[in-house]
Amino acid sequence: MRTVEPILKNEYSKRLYTWLGVRKPFATQKETPHYRMPVLRENGGHVLMRPYSGPEIPSTEWTGLEYTTPPTDPTTWFAPLATATGEKILQGFWDFGKPDLDGIWTSNADKAPTLVRYVDSLGNRFGRIQIIRQEPTSLRQARWGLHLDDNNRLNPTANGWVVRLWVQLTDNPDSSLVLRRDQFDKANEVRVPLRRGTQLLVDSEVVFHSGCHKGSDMRYGLIISLESTEHLDSWVRSQLP
Repeated sequence: MRTVEPILKNEYSKRLYTWLGVRKPFATQKETPHYRMPVLRENGGHVLMRPYSGPEIPSTEWTGLEYTTPPTDPTTWFAPLATATGEKILQGFWDFGKPDLDGIWTSNADKAPTLVRYVDSLGNRFGRIQIIRQEPTSLRQARWGLHLDDNNRLNPTANGWVVRLWVQLTDNPDSSLVLRRDQFDKANEVRVPLRRGTQLLVDSEVVFHSGCHKGSDMRYGLIISLESTEHLDSWVRSQLP
């Protein structure tokens, strides 16, 4: 379909475009035999943990990286830290015949040693890892952008279900990650404030999500694809408030 004018982007026009079949979802909610962590099921598909309390992360570990932007969203940029091939690309792992697991560090990771150590400390199999850089975005735009990720394409059921961990790098308490189990049901909407250090695990192929960023500065956050495992379930529980 043709590009929609920004002024027309809201959840009501999105509902109409979806109903007409001209705006097709990138991914759909589905049940599979993959192992899924009880801690996520018990908490409706997302878990807010205690803030990150590890070593201080220098701002150069997110400002000094190489970023690229997808053609579908020129206001959001990504710095790939781990990809399917180790190249700084935004392609899905499925383009290389892989599930979103066994990510390979890129040269960006060499400039972010504290973030790499954080990921390694999880002791868990990971896939794509990237830093998001988001320009100011209204709640109306965020609700238009509510989406599901495509984490489990080509993922054998012998593996655990792939989920996403968000870690907020900058302090943006007036901004939020917007979550809904039903993208058109405002009553079930949850907004998680994005204070520095916020750690949030989301089943992002079940929970619709999008970022609302208020303010004049860029917002930065770390996004990690992780395999659901009993070990990760235990780690998440150890991080609960």
